[in-house]
Amino acid sequence: MKSTRNQSSTSQFILLGLPIQSEDQGMYSALFLAMYLTTVLGNLLIILLIRLDSHLHTPMYFFLSHLAFTDISFSSVTVPKMLMNMLTHSQSISYAGCISQAYFFLMFGAIDNFLLTSMAYDRYVAICHPLYYNRIMSQSVCILLVIASWFLSFSGALVHTILLVRLSFFRGNTLHHFFCDLSALIKLSSSDTSINELVILIVGSLFITVPFICILVSYGHIGATILRRPSLKGIYKALSTCGSHLSVVSLYYGAIIGLYFVPSSNNTNNKDVIVAVMYTVVTPMLNPFIYSLRNQDMKGALRNILSRRVCSQ
Repeated sequence: MKSTRNQSSTSQFILLGLPIQSEDQGMYSALFLAMYLTTVLGNLLIILLIRLDSHLHTPMYFFLSHLAFTDISFSSVTVPKMLMNMLTHSQSISYAGCISQAYFFLMFGAIDNFLLTSMAYDRYVAICHPLYYNRIMSQSVCILLVIASWFLSFSGALVHTILLVRLSFFRGNTLHHFFCDLSALIKLSSSDTSINELVILIVGSLFITVPFICILVSYGHIGATILRRPSLKGIYKALSTCGSHLSVVSLYYGAIIGLYFVPSSNNTNNKDVIVAVMYTVVTPMLNPFIYSLRNQDMKGALRNILSRRVCSQ
């Protein structure tokens, strides 16, 4: 049994990386390094502001702080390895490293889905049921939603990973990607992947489609509430509290829809890689800008922190 396992598993995978010319590797590696540092520092700033400013100790910003941490983790799963491969001109990743990368990518991606859904529900309660907001969105409920997000994401990623390690890779070990994407690994396998594909369909429906529908329903109710009580003040309040979240949802799910629902051209591998860059590198980087530039509370908190530092000096 042991020899069969050794024969059926490769010791490493080759990541072909981004579809760019070798002479452009240096320029793109500098660009992606700058984007990654912006992602980490920007999201750390959000976490710091929420922790230091008592005005931001609300359910919405509680979820946002967890989203910022998840974005840092989500981007860190893939980007450092991609940068290292670009700078060292090495394309290999160990079998254990590849499986671990696939697991954490799935887990943090799922947490993002659930946190965005929790934030949509928070906005729904705040606008549609403002009198009951404090009772419905209590601290215990918020903590429970975050714990449920982590537990479901951990469980879903674990199921995919257990099924993934059962696969054999006789046909080769070259992935047309810059990280160990689950779909790319399944396509590469020489084993029967019907169970894996069925689980992807079921878990994908539960972890992507259902949260997306919940977000749409939440904003449908918000829109209906605004239309029943039309006023410039009400519209402005809704836009100020929901605009940032809607922007992030549009970026995140727009990339997913582009990857899985838009008809593929002949250059499918390149399209998958480019769309993956959008939701692993670009979207986590843009989130801090969206929440800082479009959100008065965040800008106010930043001004308060800076003024305190100036006064203390």
